[in-house]
Amino acid sequence: MNFSFLKPSLFLIFLLDLFFSAHASKTIHVYVALCDNQYQGIVPVPAKIGNGTDLSNNLYWGCGYGVSTFFKRSANWTLINVEKMDNVILERITFKHKTLDYYLVADAYNGKYIKQCTIDFLESCSGRNKKVISLKNHTIPIAGQSTMLAYIGHDGLMDFELTQSFKQVDNIKRDCIILACFSKAYFTPFIKETGANPALWTTGLMCPEAYTLHDALISYVVNEADLNSLRIKAASAYAKYQKCSEKAAKNLLVSGW
Repeated sequence: MNFSFLKPSLFLIFLLDLFFSAHASKTIHVYVALCDNQYQGIVPVPAKIGNGTDLSNNLYWGCGYGVSTFFKRSANWTLINVEKMDNVILERITFKHKTLDYYLVADAYNGKYIKQCTIDFLESCSGRNKKVISLKNHTIPIAGQSTMLAYIGHDGLMDFELTQSFKQVDNIKRDCIILACFSKAYFTPFIKETGANPALWTTGLMCPEAYTLHDALISYVVNEADLNSLRIKAASAYAKYQKCSEKAAKNLLVSGW
């Protein structure tokens, strides 16, 4: 490629942009709507794990297969920060991949605010909310700056409507994972609007515990483009923990449109 048309100063900037793009850390940002018997249209679970403000015991956060507990025990990720946030986002945890330049940031949303969690996830998929956080002298891109966005929890779109626009604001193709019941059916019009690529979502009822996300990401961080491998990893994990056939898990967990 011939860059002779560029002035020396512009050419230097061009090279620097290429360098930082190639060497920038990548982030997976996970939005977790804590399980909540009171504020979500779910089949009630035991009260202890269905309290949307109880981080330690919540089904999708502090339980053995919750995002916080499961990833803390992972051989692939190292916990580097835990931060208490506010009444909407109760806690944010940040992990660094042990061998690759990838970060995982997970936000625990008070179950009462599942609608806000859904909105924040979709806005990030569209490229809005471009944010960074700084940890240990390192800047980590989050929300709309992330490579991958994930939503974990009840499919709130079964209970409420969203009227705002989530139209994509840039030309960046982000990937997304939506682990919630019938997420493909309910989220399709919104994800199409955001311009995001559905790496994994569901065709039926499911239990959105952390092992499915965890194993899908094992594949993703190595080869982002190989969605078939991601789906196989996710389905294998789901079949193992839910004690169902891999065929059933593959019918439930699908990639693309």
